[in-house]
Amino acid sequence: MLNKAFIAGVGMVPFVKPGANAPYPTMAAQAVQLALADAGTAYGEVQQAYAGYVYGDSTAGQKALYGVGMTGIPIVNVNNNCSTGSTALFLARQAVESGAVDCVLALGFEQMNPGAIGTMFNDRPSPFEDFDREAAALVGMPELPLALRYFGGAGQSHMQKYGTPLESFAKVRAKASRHAARNPLALLRKELSVDDVMKAPMLWPGVLTRLMACPPTCGSAAALLVSEAFAKRHGLRTDVFIAAQAMTTDKPDAFESHDMMNLVGYSMTEAAAQRVYKQAGVGPEDLDVVELHDCFAQNELITYEALGLCAPGEAAAFIDAGDNTYGGQVVTNPSGGLLSKGHPLGATGLAQCYELTHQLRGTAEQRQVPGARTALQHNLGLGGACVVTLYQVA
Repeated sequence: MLNKAFIAGVGMVPFVKPGANAPYPTMAAQAVQLALADAGTAYGEVQQAYAGYVYGDSTAGQKALYGVGMTGIPIVNVNNNCSTGSTALFLARQAVESGAVDCVLALGFEQMNPGAIGTMFNDRPSPFEDFDREAAALVGMPELPLALRYFGGAGQSHMQKYGTPLESFAKVRAKASRHAARNPLALLRKELSVDDVMKAPMLWPGVLTRLMACPPTCGSAAALLVSEAFAKRHGLRTDVFIAAQAMTTDKPDAFESHDMMNLVGYSMTEAAAQRVYKQAGVGPEDLDVVELHDCFAQNELITYEALGLCAPGEAAAFIDAGDNTYGGQVVTNPSGGLLSKGHPLGATGLAQCYELTHQLRGTAEQRQVPGARTALQHNLGLGGACVVTLYQVA
């Protein structure tokens, strides 16, 4: 029988704009120290660490953690694009559940540059070669940055299939701003109206405005995972645990379906979610709160359907009914999401873990979802990888 992996501690530093940040080792060390303090234990108890980042040289994880302690433990550097933080969490969970170790740290950090993300190594084949070829055939728009072209194209696909109006994406962004206004760790806390979002500069005419995209930010977040036996020996909390988790990568339909939604991971998300629901014996109707990968408002909308929060084609009605916020079916992105915190790639997945852990503890303050006991996390990386994690109150 597998051990349960409990979330003993979480820590997060506020995400900030590139240029306003401390160096990545400082941000990472702060997040780790916050997680250890939250757990009530010391770094010397940690038996393994998984350190996630995208933009950095090899062994940056060691540089980040040596400032906390040099204890000789295995440190594994993790890079899985935008799902990097959740990939570190996935590996940490596996280590505890398997019984290999009892106390594992998952860390994510990112020190980013301003502007749209891009490739770093242009003297070799790009991981996005096949994706770029398909995107070029489906939507063109080579002048747009990669992520904007992909996720804007996915939103456009949904609009063409189901008649989804641009205003639906604007409503997602406005909702994110209302949630962020309650979150002291959000970068963008100004409440926006649907009209504000619609009147923002148009990045792709008829498809996407500037306010529908998340900004690059710098930051760090961490989580300490422990076994029940370790928690009891050390007097640590066991109130929140990972009930199910799945990671998926692309299948041939990413290209063969000739659909931008699948190119950006709709089918990966759907497969991971279904696996998680089956593992935990729950359904989307049982969820109280969700943190999902809203790098663009377009991706939040299509993810409602991929996670089964509503049926395919019904996301616009789901939004109009207020079923994605407080008082509705399920509160999505109570933190304000990536649209409000920004997206430091390696840290995002663990920032989602931070939020949901506090929601299930009942310590999310103004953001608290009343009576939350079951939470779902969705973290997606192009290229591709998707991690879906279900947390429950023990």
